[in-house]
This record gives sequence, structure tokens and C-alpha cells, in this order.
Amino acid sequence: MAPSEGCQHYADLSEMPWDIQKYYHQRFSIFSKYDEGIWMTEDAWFGVTPEPIACIIAKHIDGTASVSKTILIDCFAGVGGNVIAFAQSERWKRIYAIEKDPTALACAKHNAEIYGVRDKISWYEGDCFKILRKELAELGQHSILFASPPWGGPGYRSDTVFDLAKMQPYTLTDLLSPFRHFTEDIVLYLPRTSDIRQLANESSEGSKTTVMHYCMEGASKAVCAYYGAFAFH
Repeated sequence: MAPSEGCQHYADLSEMPWDIQKYYHQRFSIFSKYDEGIWMTEDAWFGVTPEPIACIIAKHIDGTASVSKTILIDCFAGVGGNVIAFAQSERWKRIYAIEKDPTALACAKHNAEIYGVRDKISWYEGDCFKILRKELAELGQHSILFASPPWGGPGYRSDTVFDLAKMQPYTLTDLLSPFRHFTEDIVLYLPRTSDIRQLANESSEGSKTTVMHYCMEGASKAVCAYYGAFAFH
């Protein structure tokens, strides 16, 4: 099946733009089924969560979220790296995927089909903040929000400590403020050098926030901040 317009499946390194060629060697860590016809956007090569990490995050959310939470919403689904891992679990009554880029959303739907989970996911194209507020508002009390927002491109890697108040296009506050109108149970996937003090300062009064590093091949790739009622021990 030929990729939809804007979607890509590179069968050989020589087909790729030079500035993302280094990611081609990581393709099976990004999606283990890459050779079965995975579709990508150029931004997804450095933005998608690698499959081993996505699967571990999915297990952590499965095992620590309150049993009263039966819905998981991926607010920035991209090409599907995280939402596919969520949908492979039997834990959730329903999974929702929101993505405003129609090209990335087309990739995500196709990739979910390859993994056999497309029908377990409800798909929404548009701005996640508007969709949560206008279309999914009644689900808040039953939901976990997961968000892997844009970080502003790979330039964040030059910062020893990443200032989340400068993250683009959404700062930490830009994310948490509207999300908390929907639910208190939020998981943010953020750069590995994120300022832990900023994450802690956003904890609700009287509560603690778990911040966990996720590593692959001996190197930290990102952190997740777990806000709300997650039972880590």
C-alpha cells in the first residue's frame, strides 16, 4: 500500500533526507514492525516515542492508575507510537487519540492497523484542548490524560537543564492548566533534561509528583511526570 500524501516509508537509507538519516538505523527500535510498511512524517523520526519505552510507559500507567479510570486519552498522538502501546493493553475500556496534523494522524491510523489495534482507538483530528473541552468533557472523571507535546525540535538537547517555561509551542503551564480542568490524572512525556524543580512546583497542594526517567541502551531518552492519583511504591 502506497503511503498517503505527506506520509513516508523509506525502504533504504539513500531515500532519506540527509538531516534525518541517522534515525534510519534506529527504525526497528522506533517501530519493531517498520518493515511491514510503517508510515512516518519527517518530524516523527525524532519525535516519536521508541517502541520499547512506549510499552514500558503503558505498563506503568496500567499498573498505577486508579481502577476507577477506564479511559486513556493521548492528546498528541503523532504517528501513533504511544497510543499503539496503550491499545495493546486489555486495561482500558476505550482509548482516544487526538492529533491536529492530518498527515501524522493518517500515519497513526495506518500504523495502528499494522499492529492490529486500530479499531480499539477512537480518532480525533484537531486541537486537543478544544476537543477535551467541547467533545470529551463528560469523560474527564473516568480518564487518564497522556501528553507527549512538541518540545520545539531537537535543539533542546543542547540544554543541560531544559527550561519548561520556554518549551514551544506549549509551556508546562500551557499544558497543565487546561488539562486540570478535565482531570487531575495526567502523564507528561518530556525531555530527559527537564527541570525537575519546575515539575515539582506544579504538583497539586498536598500531593507528590512521580518523575521517572525512561532509558534505552543505557541512556536516558525522556522523563514522564505523573500528576494525580498514581500508586507508585
